[in-house]
Amino acid sequence: FDLRWFTPAIEVDLCGHATLASAFVLFEAAPRKRSVRFHSRSGQPTVAREGNILMLDFPSRPASPCRAPAALLEGFGTRPAEVLKSQRDYMVVFDSASEVRSLNPDVAKLNTLDCLGIITTARGRDCDFVSRFFAPAAGIAEDPATGSSHCTLIPFWAKRLNKTDLLARQLSR
Repeated sequence: FDLRWFTPAIEVDLCGHATLASAFVLFEAAPRKRSVRFHSRSGQPTVAREGNILMLDFPSRPASPCRAPAALLEGFGTRPAEVLKSQRDYMVVFDSASEVRSLNPDVAKLNTLDCLGIITTARGRDCDFVSRFFAPAAGIAEDPATGSSHCTLIPFWAKRLNKTDLLARQLSR
């Protein structure tokens, strides 16, 4: 099946929740079907079903360390521990979950960056890591539930924590 995703401002390359919702509808129409493969701008995401559980196979988008653009530092008004860039997003690593939770960015300043979104993250206290996702270029100041950011978060934290099973929490309001 062909699949496309749109924000209020642009077409995006991946949206996890909408992919799962689309697969759910298809599974309801074909109860014996075990998996669904989509054709999209981000490749061929596949959703498998095991009982009532749907599992989405996300693409991996590892990030590499980079120099922090001035607009990124000004947009957050604080110096992060690390800045990385994936093919689509900047990832900004902070020292604590409380720093990520308390961010109040200048979204207009972040909108000048050469990326779709800005992932903010830190090691969690009661989970492996926390995150928030800001996407002003997509017309979304802050996305409260962002599956696609995990294409970058998971490779980073899996390597950093030497784990393959991770518990994440998005701290958006």
